[in-house]
Parts: sequence; C-alpha cells; structure tokens
Amino acid sequence: MKKIKLYIAASIDGYIARSDGDLDWLTKYPINPETNYGYDDFYKSIDTVIMGGQTYRDILNMDFVWPYTDKTTYVVTRNSMGTKENIHFITENVIENISYLRNESEKDIWLVGGGKITAMLLNENMVDEMIITTIPVILGNGIALFPKQPKESQWELQSCISYTNGVVQAKYKIKV
Repeated sequence: MKKIKLYIAASIDGYIARSDGDLDWLTKYPINPETNYGYDDFYKSIDTVIMGGQTYRDILNMDFVWPYTDKTTYVVTRNSMGTKENIHFITENVIENISYLRNESEKDIWLVGGGKITAMLLNENMVDEMIITTIPVILGNGIALFPKQPKESQWELQSCISYTNGVVQAKYKIKV
C-alpha cells in the first residue's frame, strides 16, 4: 500500500492561505535551486496528487501553467467538472476511492491540501507522513492547516531542517 504524504507550507500561526485563498505571502520563499526544501526529491517520489476543490480552483486562478502535468491528479469536490487531461474528479465515496488509489498507485501520493480534505483523511487514519514547511510569516487569519475537525493522533518527528531564510521544515510519520 502506498503512502499518502501531506507536503505543505504553513505560516508560523498555522495558516496555509489567506482567507480568500491567496498565497502571495509565499512569494518571498520560492522553491528554486538555492532553496529547494527537498521538493525535487519529494516530487520524484510521487505519481498521484490529491487535492480539494477549492485548492484546485485556487491553482487554476494563479498566473502559471498547471504544475502537475506529469502526475495523475484527483480533485475531491462536490461538483464534477468532467475529466480533463490527467485530472479526475471524486464527487462521492471519497474514502473508498482514495483507498483504491493507495493500492493502485506505483509511487506515493501527495496530499496537496486543503484543510477539509486533510482533516477528512486524518480522521480516517489515511495520512502516513506530513512534511510541513513553516514560513516565518504570521498571517493572523486565513485557512487553517488543520481545521478543528481532525481527531487526535500521535506523530513521530523524522527530521527537522532549518534554512538560512528562516524557513523550518519538519517531517513527521504517524505513530502506530
């Protein structure tokens, strides 16, 4: 069974986006050759991407090309938007469909976000690892990394890296 990994950036105060979904606060901390945050290695380790409908719409509204063209993407949403090239929509039986993907995927699965799908999968004990990149910014308000719905769970710290720009990345594995 393949692992589902949450790889995500969050502010110091635990937000993954502004209230309107804006990610402009991340622009001063880009993924580039100097500060890659392990992204290239992580990206090579996955072949499937899962995200919520709002995250999908937010990405579409950004001013760049779809970033996951070489991966199969599944969007968990209430309303199907048809099938697009390598993008599929899960509108019902979410847990069953994602369980199926865990068994079918050749590599691991990236849980991109957002908060609702993350909480749903945490509640079902389906998130195996979390790589949380904390950006040295306080937003004060926004979309929470962990909405109030996730049940309590225990995690084991695997590694923690601090970067010269103030970013800290922690990798956790679920305790069993």
